[in-house]
Amino acid sequence: MSAPPTAPPMAPARHAGVSAVWLAVLAGPMSFGIAGPALILGEVAGGLGVSTGSATWLVTVFGWGIAVGTPLMSGLVGHRGMRGTVAVCALLALIGAGLALVAPSLPVLLLAAAAQALGAAGLTAIAMQLADSPRRMGVATASLAVVGSVSPLAGSLVSDLLSWRVVLALPVVAVLAVPAVLRQAVRSAPSPGRFDAIGVVVLTGLVTALVAVPHQPVAAGLCAVAAATALGMHLRIRPAGFVPAALVRAPRFLGAAGLAFALAVGNFGLIYALPVRLSELTTWSSAQIGMAMVWPLLFGGALSWFVVAASARMRPHLMITALAATGVAAALASAFVSWVPGLLVAQAAASIAAASGQGVLAVRATSAVPEEHRPAAIGLFTLCYLLGTAFGPAVVALTAG
Repeated sequence: MSAPPTAPPMAPARHAGVSAVWLAVLAGPMSFGIAGPALILGEVAGGLGVSTGSATWLVTVFGWGIAVGTPLMSGLVGHRGMRGTVAVCALLALIGAGLALVAPSLPVLLLAAAAQALGAAGLTAIAMQLADSPRRMGVATASLAVVGSVSPLAGSLVSDLLSWRVVLALPVVAVLAVPAVLRQAVRSAPSPGRFDAIGVVVLTGLVTALVAVPHQPVAAGLCAVAAATALGMHLRIRPAGFVPAALVRAPRFLGAAGLAFALAVGNFGLIYALPVRLSELTTWSSAQIGMAMVWPLLFGGALSWFVVAASARMRPHLMITALAATGVAAALASAFVSWVPGLLVAQAAASIAAASGQGVLAVRATSAVPEEHRPAAIGLFTLCYLLGTAFGPAVVALTAG
């Protein structure tokens, strides 16, 4: 849908000058911050003189940063333009990486994680905005999955060769793609309207509460309900604000975002459940279990590129049904199968469904809204997917309990 005749002229949606390789470099490194510290938290704790439990706050803060930063930076694209937002995100990533390399204490390191997460989330959202075809969207989302699958082992190796601090700075690799984006991306006209600061605050409060739900279900749940109510009231006052009412009222957008969330919950839940199941069924060490899990995740992430690229030639409902069925089958297999190869196949299936779903459903979600709302649509859609990284492990913990 084109903009009304009274709207200012907008740049075309195509950004063919930014190659798919640079899109992968821009998006993929965010996964280093999500999964890279998985095997080195003990070293981080020892280096800072804190408990391992305290060190896990690094992962929580990074998760909060990408959840908040994704819609925030996507909204900034619409308000300030692509180039200005890219520069802000790159600066945040560089500041966060620099702090991670010299942070003398855990609070400073948490600040570094938050800054890096905000920057990495923005660069990833921008990569998805620049992906103007299913094939290019598949490159961006597959890079997240592939990097995520190897991040724990890569983090361990980098820590052994260099330092755990370097591992925590790895998301800054995305900045390598920034010059290509600034040089080749089509200029986008910033919105002339007033920035919706209240919408930003309310959405940030809602996201913060949702991220905390797995840790404090009652208190965080009540805060989430209050924030959602406040957001609904704000949409009535500012329907074209930071969260456009057109997105909330678009069934196809909501359906795509909801399914992406569900597939992410299944995938990340299985990532946390599978090591426990494998330890019960085998005598493998933690390192052996980690190696065994790399291949299903890597296979699923790599195959997702082909799935997303092929989706352009398939009926949307058929593809969506296949993704949902694959996700459900993976969850059922993980719950009832006691055969190790079967469990690894289930992990591969969950990875394919989630990574492919992120790309396929992102295309569907953004095509359901007017072009002027595409940045906000990408940000809010990706936010829904990223919330699955918090809820998946929580669902597994509740089920095990």
